[in-house]
Amino acid sequence: MRRHVCVWFPDWPLQRLGRSRAGSARPLPAAVSAGDARDKAGSYRTEPSVTPPFVLTENGPAGLRVVAANAAAQDQGVEPGQRFADARARAPDLMAEPVDRDADARALKALALWMERWSPSLAIWGDDSLLVDITGGAHLFGGETAMLADIAGSLARGGLTARLGLAPTPGAAWALAHEGADRTCLDTPDLHDGLRGLAMAGLRLTDETLTLLRRFGLTRIGQLYDIDRKALARRFSSRQAAEAVLIRLDQALGRRTEPLDPIRPAPDHSVRLPCLEPLLHLDGVRAGLERLAPALSERLNQHGEGGRSFRLAAFRVDQSVAQLTVGAARPVFDPAHILRLFRDRLEQVDPGFGIELLELEAARTGPVTVVARGFGADFEGEAPDLAAISMLADRITARLGDRVVRILKPVASHLPERAEALSLYDGDLPDWRGAIPAGQAPRPIRLFERPETLEVIAEVPDGPPMRFVWRRIIHQVRRADGPERIAPEWWRPPPRPSRARDYYRVEDMQGRRYWIFREGLYGDGRGGPPAWYVHGLFA
Repeated sequence: MRRHVCVWFPDWPLQRLGRSRAGSARPLPAAVSAGDARDKAGSYRTEPSVTPPFVLTENGPAGLRVVAANAAAQDQGVEPGQRFADARARAPDLMAEPVDRDADARALKALALWMERWSPSLAIWGDDSLLVDITGGAHLFGGETAMLADIAGSLARGGLTARLGLAPTPGAAWALAHEGADRTCLDTPDLHDGLRGLAMAGLRLTDETLTLLRRFGLTRIGQLYDIDRKALARRFSSRQAAEAVLIRLDQALGRRTEPLDPIRPAPDHSVRLPCLEPLLHLDGVRAGLERLAPALSERLNQHGEGGRSFRLAAFRVDQSVAQLTVGAARPVFDPAHILRLFRDRLEQVDPGFGIELLELEAARTGPVTVVARGFGADFEGEAPDLAAISMLADRITARLGDRVVRILKPVASHLPERAEALSLYDGDLPDWRGAIPAGQAPRPIRLFERPETLEVIAEVPDGPPMRFVWRRIIHQVRRADGPERIAPEWWRPPPRPSRARDYYRVEDMQGRRYWIFREGLYGDGRGGPPAWYVHGLFA
């Protein structure tokens, strides 16, 4: 049985503005005080001082309209949804500012991340609501009633007005939070009767649909229970409008599932550590991590898995979250290894005004391959120690940052500059034996990123070079081996007209060896005369 909590912030734009002004250099207008919220059932309120009427406005199809109004404005008859001109007529001394939807959305997401302390499955619902899936987690807080009280109390201490609704379906939870004046919790047997007396707006219908339902005399959700569905469809001008009402009703009653998009995928494994007193120093965070790592390791070990990504979340008392994510090359569950990943980055966690909850989670989990360690060089074979290499890569990543450890991997290409590519180290070493075609000539130990031009004198037009000038130095060729002809890859669009290459391994009089190629042939009809390049150096 699923359990969902809807958290609705009825005064979110005003309170978000008040909280942001309180923490900035700009003075906080008294009209936007966080405590200036009208009392509602289940809401939190602090008595404000005498304040002028204040509203937030937004441009709409009919001009400027009121989005939110404080208590002083509502006392003078100003309500959200009114045209601003009508609101100014009722309250001549009305103060106004444009609403900042982007700032409201960013702040709501930040608050949602902080509320993950109650559940890792949490979604943003509209402009002012959050949905928390607390299935199977209420016992950690002493039951559902205690959990609701904990959520409401924590938000109230932060100066936020919130109304909560708990129900088996997201739609019913939303209806309870927005329209349930005298009830905030419903169980599955009571779902049908608990929604009966709620206003029709609890079904999240459009204003046009609600207006049409009121014309039919339908104002309560329970009035839809006994109406024949075909008869209800005939009352609407379109079939889509009738289907919208029935879909919302079925979702609220659990007859249809309602997909929701959580703000962050649920972790594969996680452990938590509540703090009796807020942690104010990094030493406390380090001690907490030393307790969380073995607990997470034990949970991973029970499933025979290891994690490749670990996230430490510190939930602070000021409703913010400090997060730190580290990664491993291969799945690991060793607590000492996990602690080493965080050791050089833990200073990035700022305790702020105090941390009241630590959470450590593992993601990108997979089976752990146990590798037996050798007794020493005399007993070990030629195979590389992948476990030791992965531990080294993890230490480098933990110290220097993510995406810094890279290795060369073979690429299926005839052209030497395309035959290999740098990629992130993922715990395995590539097999180069299968990437080298049979009969391929040796390749240099150093390949230039871009071939460098040469001036060459050859015995015959299509023969090996006798002498070449590279970087203003003349090199006399003692011996040459080749050619190895590499044809252009016709299936790839080249940056310029492609020509065949003839590669030579040459050695000069001083014993230095070079990898030289001639691009093009005389009279091949693909441009001018051939050009010579040096592409690499041999040992």
